[in-house]
Amino acid sequence: MRVIVATDGSKQSLAAARQLMSFADPTKVTEVVVIAVVSPRAAVPFANELSRSRGSSGDMSFREEAGNALDVVAAEFEGWGPKVVKKIRSGSPAAEIVRAAEQLEADLVVVASGGKGLSETILLGSTAQRIQHSAPCPVLVSRPTPRTPPVPRRRASTSA
Repeated sequence: MRVIVATDGSKQSLAAARQLMSFADPTKVTEVVVIAVVSPRAAVPFANELSRSRGSSGDMSFREEAGNALDVVAAEFEGWGPKVVKKIRSGSPAAEIVRAAEQLEADLVVVASGGKGLSETILLGSTAQRIQHSAPCPVLVSRPTPRTPPVPRRRASTSA
């Protein structure tokens, strides 16, 4: 089974990779293809939250940021079993991920919803939805875990 794991550089995309590993049988998965898509017309850079490294000038190209995000997500699969391949594509994120699924004859696409990368910044979360409706195979959409609000502390009452 060939699985595509898409990353937009968000922590949610890393969580999606971990979610796949939590239930998938690594003996059934033959290959994991980690894909990042750089949009050449994006008004903002590839929003990589996963890597702290920066180029010597402090600015990295979109491709370098995407490459660093790929490295972080791919490292999650080290020792898990299947072969891991990293790919950077250029174009519309949803269209390129669907195209990759078709070309690679993927059996599953894993994508995060509600990331802070390109999907939220530019496409307002529609990337996962577009992939889900157009992919030639099943799509696992990993949603962020809702944060629980902190429980307010009770003040100790003082008696005079």
